[in-house]
Amino acid sequence: MSRLGLDKHTIDSIRGRAGRIVDALAPLLKKHTTVTVERAVLRLMGLDGANAEGVPYPNVVVQHLRDHLHLGAAPVVAAAMLRHNTDIASLARSIDEGSLSLEEGHGVPEDEVDGFMAELAVEGLDRIRAQVARRNSLLERFPSRGQPWLYVIVATGNIYEDVEQARAAALKGADIIAVIRTTGQSLLDYIPYGPTTEGFGGTYATQENFRIMRAALDEVSEQTGHYVRLVNYASGLCMPEIVVTGAFERLDMMLNDSMYGILFRDINPIRTFVDQYFSRVINAAAEIIINTGEDNYLTTADAVESAHTVLASDCINEAFGFRAGLGSHLLGLGHAFEMDPSIEDGFLMELGQAMMLREIFPDSPLKYMPPTKFMSGDIFKGYIMNAMFNLAGVWSGQGIQLLGMLTEAMHTPFIQDRYLGLENARYIMNTARSLSEAVEVKKDGPIARRAQEVLAKTEEFLSEVEEEGLLGAIAGGKFADIGRSLEGGKGLSGVVVKGEGYRNPFVAPLGEMTGLKEEIHRWM
Repeated sequence: MSRLGLDKHTIDSIRGRAGRIVDALAPLLKKHTTVTVERAVLRLMGLDGANAEGVPYPNVVVQHLRDHLHLGAAPVVAAAMLRHNTDIASLARSIDEGSLSLEEGHGVPEDEVDGFMAELAVEGLDRIRAQVARRNSLLERFPSRGQPWLYVIVATGNIYEDVEQARAAALKGADIIAVIRTTGQSLLDYIPYGPTTEGFGGTYATQENFRIMRAALDEVSEQTGHYVRLVNYASGLCMPEIVVTGAFERLDMMLNDSMYGILFRDINPIRTFVDQYFSRVINAAAEIIINTGEDNYLTTADAVESAHTVLASDCINEAFGFRAGLGSHLLGLGHAFEMDPSIEDGFLMELGQAMMLREIFPDSPLKYMPPTKFMSGDIFKGYIMNAMFNLAGVWSGQGIQLLGMLTEAMHTPFIQDRYLGLENARYIMNTARSLSEAVEVKKDGPIARRAQEVLAKTEEFLSEVEEEGLLGAIAGGKFADIGRSLEGGKGLSGVVVKGEGYRNPFVAPLGEMTGLKEEIHRWM
């Protein structure tokens, strides 16, 4: 029985529509690969490092193969490794130095190449399996606290300073540390190499930075007796590559939305959808929880009038996730507490939406974002707004609670802001832990009515999206009041139509790991 009086048939209908909307894109995704998918494949095959100018070797090799990517980077590189009896790192260095070209015919039998690629695929995926086993072992020793998990950001620009702030936050009760990426990294078509100490508004996402922070949080987990999860961003032009590096270094969560890059970074839709599918399959294999970005819709659209677009996007993200092998327990679907605080009964509407999402997605660790749009220099009002957000979070049983911080809308928060955010959340979530069990919501009251209204509007909205197709709906500005065309956006030049002989050696084994088997071949 629905606590909010939500109609089960309507819920089933919006899920069905979302599934059909997503499935309609399968032929488009199957037809294409991208430069970053091919770079991710090479990373899975063991390629790492950068040349003297700092250009990552995956970029060097894929750029060298630019006219041959319709066949896939893996078979060409694997054949060259066999022909020249060399490892992938030495091969990349030779290509960079200009002493070796992969453009001529390799003369290696195809069955030998396929067998060798299969061996390399096993080695790459074994690295991911080992990190999954390590995480599970640590979770047995250092169990998680109950949800909502408290999520705190660090963003100094210097990975070593980030470590100190992360330690302090974790010791004060943070369950999740998110290292915010430096401004604009989502538009870089490469991943910087090594540790970094200079970033603006955040810290570069690099594999070495992931390793440094993961090691620090493992030490804190020993001290606190609770496993501290690590988050970074996998959006942007390097989405699949960042997921691979995160899987290798045991990140636990990654921001991985299906439409964020299209809407908010003007990245080409084909590029984004192809990249997000492969990246989500890797996330599924690595058992990484994805966080989706619906909260961003409410930064450009009104939180009252456009709440249904958040639920619609959650359903689309869920459908994409299921088709990439992500179970509900790995889908951190997003929403936000972003209504104008001057609205009468605004808290009741916020609570109704939060409870609605929990009821529709009962097994997902929902990601709840704090108020930012209407934050101001009034720190006292801001603290109250964050308290109301925390109350809604514990009352509605959210999974991941991103902590509100008083100065977040003005500058990168100080360590004391994180401390106050944690104190606020810990107090409210302790003192009101069982509130949902103690209070019954009236089915005809304002909280339930708000949830019913949003659900009904979502059904109508998804009906329109299904009729014109997701790409048409995006072009028409139906999501976040932002329109993006199929032929526009950044990264379009990195989209490649697959040739008849295209091969990716990771498709079949990833299908086995994630339980997709036949499904994955429909998309890749």
